[in-house]
Amino acid sequence: MAAFLLRRVLYGVLILIGVNLLTFVLFFTVSTPDDMARLNIGGKYISQQQIDDWKVQKGYDKPLLWNDKAEGTQKLTATVFWERSVRLFVLDFGAADSGRDIGHEIATRIGPSVALQLPVFTLTIFVSVVFSLAMVFFRGSALDFWGVVLTVVLLSISSLFYIIAGQYVFSKLMRVVPISGFSDGWALFKFLSLPVLVTLVSRLGYDARLYRAMFLEELSRDYVRTARAKGLTEQAVLFKHVLRNAMIPVITNVFTIFPILFLGSIVFESFFGIPGLGSYTIEAIGQQDFAVVRSMVFLGAILYVVGFVLADVAYTVADPRVRLA
Repeated sequence: MAAFLLRRVLYGVLILIGVNLLTFVLFFTVSTPDDMARLNIGGKYISQQQIDDWKVQKGYDKPLLWNDKAEGTQKLTATVFWERSVRLFVLDFGAADSGRDIGHEIATRIGPSVALQLPVFTLTIFVSVVFSLAMVFFRGSALDFWGVVLTVVLLSISSLFYIIAGQYVFSKLMRVVPISGFSDGWALFKFLSLPVLVTLVSRLGYDARLYRAMFLEELSRDYVRTARAKGLTEQAVLFKHVLRNAMIPVITNVFTIFPILFLGSIVFESFFGIPGLGSYTIEAIGQQDFAVVRSMVFLGAILYVVGFVLADVAYTVADPRVRLA
């Protein structure tokens, strides 16, 4: 088990190195610090002196990879690559181009993101699995038919429609919840109830249809026919055998959305005025704050790696044979 986890962690480290290098290339070679300066300063006519002053102020005046003018190890450390990319591995995010401390902003905003995504994460799994199991149990019936129709309809509608419709119905017409905003304490439930409901509905179509297909595929396996031949009821076959053997793909789907639990949903946080990491990323993109965008890309990569490692651990619980892989 330890060797299994060690291999997965090493794979994750290689992924993070690749993401870090790719991000650096995209931000500092395709788009040079001079380009960043022009975008941030704005205006039609910008002098080279203004560009140089901005680069010095933001720390982009150093060489990208190798500093010939420095001595010793500073030839490597006194570079943009070291200060803007390598330090990310120790979670030193540095300062945003606007001057704010990125690490402090992340620590402040991760709470609202988790407060929104944790109930969404748990409710989506529970509702989708239960709904798909009900369709499979009553397969061929009216419940199964209309359930499939519902999932296809939900899949066909953009999440933006759910947001606008939810705000109009529950906030403007019924006035049962605020249209947007965020608060601490018991008022938190009032502000988060609508975004949680809208997010759940927007994901239900995809997840329920996916899980239904997985369960139906398992029902065609030989072990299911054997279980039925032994006289087991359909409930026992479905809940004791099919559900457990279908857990591998379910776990995979669950942990692919694990990073969203911390990073938040960019669209939903922006529309509902939730000061989480998703809205923070949108603000950085709008303000062309590349330091924040790079940090959020790397943080997202870390969370994806953590999510897949946790998924591998869950695989060993659902199917011990995975340990040998």
